[in-house]
Amino acid sequence: MLDAWWGDFGGPDGSRQRALLLPRLFFEHFADSSWVVEDADGDLRAFLVGFLSPARPEVGYVHFAGVDPVLQRQGLAGALYRRFAEHVTERGARRLSCMTSPGNTTSLRLHRGLGSTVVPGDGVVDGVPVHRDHDGPGLHRVLFALTLEDGQLPGWRSRSSST
Repeated sequence: MLDAWWGDFGGPDGSRQRALLLPRLFFEHFADSSWVVEDADGDLRAFLVGFLSPARPEVGYVHFAGVDPVLQRQGLAGALYRRFAEHVTERGARRLSCMTSPGNTTSLRLHRGLGSTVVPGDGVVDGVPVHRDHDGPGLHRVLFALTLEDGQLPGWRSRSSST
């Protein structure tokens, strides 16, 4: 499923990396701060796995999120991020943090659309600032930061009131 949702992004290496990002421990130990969206048949349509940072309790960290491609650009990812932001804000967070691969244009577009800013790195890949070797040799990452406004994603009230 992840390979289909990511359009085989990164080939076999990308597939292995995605599989390693979602071990069972996340669903066992961070179930209170992670959500899944299923359809009427119980098929997974979207998810967000996140947690409040133990080292930096003012930060809610989104570890991995995904939306079925047929449901993308319909507000589902934003809704999951809003729910996560509200959850971690109730526990003291004032910022969200996450990362993605520099070639993941869907993720880059989403995070910028949510109001996230790219954290300056030590390199540039495809015109995007990256933190080189952040997840190991050759595994460059784009880091994002998002300051929460009164416990909400920036602009959330104006967007929700217009829908």
